[in-house]
Amino acid sequence: MNRETGGTISELDHIIQSSSDILETRIGTRVMRRDYGSLIPELVDQPFNDATRLRLYAATAMALMRWEPRITLSRVQFSGITLEGKIEIDLEAALVDSNEVQNLRVPLQLGANA
Repeated sequence: MNRETGGTISELDHIIQSSSDILETRIGTRVMRRDYGSLIPELVDQPFNDATRLRLYAATAMALMRWEPRITLSRVQFSGITLEGKIEIDLEAALVDSNEVQNLRVPLQLGANA
């Protein structure tokens, strides 16, 4: 189900929506599931250099390996950032059920505009 419209979406779109939710959620903020989320929100105010980019990749991989069981991640690539604070991350992942490789673009909204 689409979280904004309530309409039906494909499994691939649901994986993208779920991945976005996992990556945008700060660890410790979900009641009854305190370890849900990622470390990406902690990186918002960090200088965007090679070290921060590596932390972004690691935080993405760790969170999705733990919380998104429908995919097996093989590549994480930072796609871009806008002045509004929107980040896009490109993922290469295999669907667990079919072993079909998919390229997914996951949009993230971090910071005050989230």
